Parts: sequence; structure tokens; C-alpha cells
Amino acid sequence: MRLVAVIIFALMTAACDQEQDITGTTNSTCPMRNYSYNPRDMNQCVNACKACDRGTTVTCTTSCTLKGAR
Repeated sequence: MRLVAVIIFALMTAACDQEQDITGTTNSTCPMRNYSYNPRDMNQCVNACKACDRGTTVTCTTSCTLKGAR
């Protein structure tokens, strides 16, 4: 019985499609990131995050800080 439960759980887990994180993704289709985007500049990083990843100021500032922007 446990084996059947483990197999069913494994199949259900494998069927789940993982969604990508909204902020911090490497979305190369965003025009802002394809041209003159400097991820180490806090203002540029936050603006790119807001425009490309649909983030908020708080989440984008945190994301950019973790990436090393100042």
C-alpha cells in the first residue's frame, strides 16, 4: 500500500509544472536588458526589474542588492 502511495505521489509531483520566479529571471527578450543595462547600477537595475519582471520597488531593490548593485 505504501508503494502505491509513493508511486502516486511521485507521478503527481512530476506532473507539476514549475513556474518561474517573476523577479530575478533572466528574461533576454526585454529591450532594456538587451541594450545599455548595467546590473551593478541600482537605478538601472530597479528600472529594468520593474519594466521586465513586473516587480515592485521593494522586491526589485532587494533583488538588485542581492545581485551586487549599489
